[in-house]
Amino acid sequence: MSFFRALLPGRVSRVWRLFAAVVAVTLTLAGCAGLFGADPLRVNVAGIEPIAGQGMEMRFNVKLRVQNPNDSAVSFNGVSLDLELNGEPFASGVSDQSGTVPRFGETVVTVPLTVPAFAAVRQALGLAGIAQSGQVPYRLHGKLAGGLTGTTRFDDQGMLTLPGIASQ
Repeated sequence: MSFFRALLPGRVSRVWRLFAAVVAVTLTLAGCAGLFGADPLRVNVAGIEPIAGQGMEMRFNVKLRVQNPNDSAVSFNGVSLDLELNGEPFASGVSDQSGTVPRFGETVVTVPLTVPAFAAVRQALGLAGIAQSGQVPYRLHGKLAGGLTGTTRFDDQGMLTLPGIASQ
């Protein structure tokens, strides 16, 4: 019996240490949950400007208007962007631009996008089938890297109307 009593104080302190660790982890995760419960950023294309490319590729500077509908600012130190047209990958780009999207504010971020030659040819062939409607589905998704919560992802999708194609 004295053997078990000798072990009991050590076991009790281990149990209390384990309990304290579990409480600390639980409180930390509860605090972080408030950070991750934020509304998603709103990202829209504000402008597209052609830039010089290499060989047969096309390149564009895409200006994104990033709106933050949350009560805390979002800091970033890099941007990644992918554009899909008609359900197929079309263009991608990255930028090491850094900045902050203020709370309940907006900022414009510029990302150079590259359209590989084969993606342009694939899209040209695919667009021949939608000449009737003149509508092309797009999806724009990417991320703002860095900041307190790590990476902030965004996603936007809709329909593009091709210029010069009248709806019948």
